[in-house]
Amino acid sequence: MSGLQRTCLVLLIIGGINWGLIGFFRFDLVSTIFGGAGSALSRLIYGIVGLCALYCLTILFRPSESVEHERETQTR
Repeated sequence: MSGLQRTCLVLLIIGGINWGLIGFFRFDLVSTIFGGAGSALSRLIYGIVGLCALYCLTILFRPSESVEHERETQTR
């Protein structure tokens, strides 16, 4: 797994925790830290997390390395 993939996954986990806090406790950690949900910095963070989610879709639909390895050994 590449560094970009790991970074995106970490940001998605943080985003998921933030959504859990919003859902269970009505507490938005990102907006609390970065000055409100409408602040430019909060919106930037939300946007980056959203882009990471789109990028991670490529991980979801990519065949696993073990499957690729099996295919390579079968064709040899």
